[in-house]
Amino acid sequence: MMPFTRILAGLVVGSCLALWMTGAGPAEGKGEGIALVRVSGPINPGTASFVERHLQSALERGASCCIIELDTPGGLAESMRTVVQAILACKVPVVVYVSPSGARAASAGVMITMAADVAVMAVGTNIGAAHPVGAGGQDVGKTMGDKVVNDMVAQARSVAEKRGRNADWVEKAIRESVSVTETEAVKEKIVDFVAADLDDLIEKLDGREIPGKGVLHTKGTPVYRVEESFRDKVLKTISDPNIAYILMMIGLAGLYFELSHPGAIFPGVIGAMSLILAFFAFQTLPVNYAGILLIFLAVVLFVLEMMIVSHGLLTIGGMVSLFLGSLMLFDRESGLRIAWSVLIPMALVVSGFFVAVASLVLRSQLSRPRTGAAGLVEEVGLVKEALEPPRGKVVVHGELWKARSKTPLQVGEKVRVVKVEGLVLTVERAEENPV
Repeated sequence: MMPFTRILAGLVVGSCLALWMTGAGPAEGKGEGIALVRVSGPINPGTASFVERHLQSALERGASCCIIELDTPGGLAESMRTVVQAILACKVPVVVYVSPSGARAASAGVMITMAADVAVMAVGTNIGAAHPVGAGGQDVGKTMGDKVVNDMVAQARSVAEKRGRNADWVEKAIRESVSVTETEAVKEKIVDFVAADLDDLIEKLDGREIPGKGVLHTKGTPVYRVEESFRDKVLKTISDPNIAYILMMIGLAGLYFELSHPGAIFPGVIGAMSLILAFFAFQTLPVNYAGILLIFLAVVLFVLEMMIVSHGLLTIGGMVSLFLGSLMLFDRESGLRIAWSVLIPMALVVSGFFVAVASLVLRSQLSRPRTGAAGLVEEVGLVKEALEPPRGKVVVHGELWKARSKTPLQVGEKVRVVKVEGLVLTVERAEENPV
């Protein structure tokens, strides 16, 4: 297979994987009942897609309500907005249950809880600390931070007031990062009540009226749990900005290795698949295309280093371009940034990989051939049959060759090959010959 064919195969497989992950998987369970969706971990585009899809599935199945079991430290603002919009638009009553004991609804989880038709907490849980930070936990800066905070406060107050909850506390949770327990949350009218477990929750929900959505009848109603499929787990994983960045780096390195060393197969296929998955993840993230262009420019500079004698200038330019592109990969206004613990090691490793491969290619291009006709040039042999112009015979590499020389050469003299024409060697007297 040619390198392009292997790369194309990887692109096809990667595209199929990306298309497969965008499809809506069916929820487990059939018929009417209570849909139970478990959301744990950071809120990212994969999580948002999972919740949005299964809220629609609950409506299509005719579910009496949808319970979201929530345990999250927070997540991306845009993903949180997607989940909030899906809950607000859902025609099925949505219950957010911060559970199990020890769980939390922090940061983005506060907004999701506020958006629910019914907000409930389990014993031993907490809610709050919604001040926005960058993806790596770093502060987003005063000017940008004020802009993001004011935007979140406006949305939070709007949602809280729509659901009849304590809008002043929600604002404090965003501006001052306050957090409260389940008991305090009920007193402050942040959530509706506390439920010990799922059975207790279902019992307390029965007969509760939801404005615009009717009265809940949950007693004796079967509960079907919506589990994350393998596709959902993969999508949630690669939607992490750090994972998406690593996939792109692996993809570029794999394709570069395949093109510079045709025949490896594995790097080309894996590289193409990784690059497709990375770009699939990028479509769900706030990507800055200037960053992507800088990273591709770095690859171009590394390739040019093999073709142009720049005394390392192109390599240095490629490393700087790769680092700057990594820093600029995501829009600054989103507060999203690759963690330093990922960016620096990855940039150094990939830069070193490109430099190492380029040096191997350059060395192979500059080294003298060791096999074939070209490998005979500059080799030393012995005259086997005196060369009285025009021709005689010499032994080179243990093989007997016809040879010709401009000067007569006697048997036993050392000769050096200067040219190969067909099966005839052109030789000259070597500098050192036996006396």
